[in-house]
Amino acid sequence: MNTGSPIIDEAFPRPVRWGEPELARLAETLRQPSLFYWKGPQTAALLAEFRKHHAFKHLTACSSGTAALHIAVAALRLRPGDEVIVPPITDMGSVIGILYQQAVPVFADLEPRTYNLDPAAVRRAVTARTRAIMAVHLAGNPCDLAALRAIADEHKLALIEDCAQAWGARYQGRPVGLIGDFGCYSFNDFKHLSCGDGGVVGTNIDDYGTSLQKWGDKSYDRVAGEKDAALLRDPADLAPNYRITEPQAAIAAAQLPRLDAIVARRREIAAQLTVELAKVPGLLPPESRSGDTHSYWFYFFRLETARFAGGQAAFAAALRAEGVSLSEGYLPKPVYGYRVFQTHNFFGGAWPVRDAGLTSMDYRQVRCPVAEAIIADGLLLYMNEAMSDAYVAKLARAVTTVAARLQH
Repeated sequence: MNTGSPIIDEAFPRPVRWGEPELARLAETLRQPSLFYWKGPQTAALLAEFRKHHAFKHLTACSSGTAALHIAVAALRLRPGDEVIVPPITDMGSVIGILYQQAVPVFADLEPRTYNLDPAAVRRAVTARTRAIMAVHLAGNPCDLAALRAIADEHKLALIEDCAQAWGARYQGRPVGLIGDFGCYSFNDFKHLSCGDGGVVGTNIDDYGTSLQKWGDKSYDRVAGEKDAALLRDPADLAPNYRITEPQAAIAAAQLPRLDAIVARRREIAAQLTVELAKVPGLLPPESRSGDTHSYWFYFFRLETARFAGGQAAFAAALRAEGVSLSEGYLPKPVYGYRVFQTHNFFGGAWPVRDAGLTSMDYRQVRCPVAEAIIADGLLLYMNEAMSDAYVAKLARAVTTVAARLQH
């Protein structure tokens, strides 16, 4: 443990995230006669600005990244007991929509250094009930989309891209979200870009896209309703209310022009860290495929724990003593280990599809060894674009100093 002054002797940097562009749009919004999203000028501006970065034919804005994913899942019209393959290290928001549509999340294991779905594990998880694969680009690191797309096409499955943590990430030069059937994005307060909470879901498939808006708006068909008001209030499906508001859209629209600069700086920071950490035996920096652009929502590295006295816990404690902002393992456990999964308590203490015999899934029996190892030996370094080169140098020195101190 450090017994003197910490290596990082300054406060964790905080970027200025909102300013005049957001204020100007909000002022304009408050002069509007309505703050409703449909035909709202701020929502229209958000979608136009979004298309400058992501060339989607069909887009709808919504209240969160979780909502975006639920809309995509709902658009598939899954039947009770249908399965969607997902990673075990992700936000709960990735699986909520699957469960609400009475489908079954099936957890497939991860690649050890990208922390994303392992295509071989995905292939093993495919059954006759599988209908979709959800690729989560964890921390902004693109999944192996060519491999996942090939599996999806072979088995006639949908591919949903969860891009909530992956603003500005690119797979082989293309923005993530465009290789799958759906791209889903989050403006949550902690993401690269934020309006507090909000989301966008897009597709280039007409069969899904023409009804995308309805799945986040109580199944109200506002296009048809403009021609025949009776159709608007005659929903054909059950759908939640996930509508964005004009103030949310105004802030989000003003955020998007900042994206390239934010990602460029985060990549510089990550590169500086990786160069230093890669020099130390036992430290395993994150990997991404050649040709991909990792946008680094956070920086996650692994330990060869046998090399370090006390393993993950001692390493994390020593880093905190040196002033480092971090967490162990990103999640406390894989998603299938959460209490709600271990008790199958999805609807008032019950799980209707299992009770009806439509699935035999028992999450108490699920194991993904690589994911469990990542959580057990990984460390997450908080980062943002406000970090100076000098601060990053201190951060790297703190990690390498602790590694030297604890190494056997």
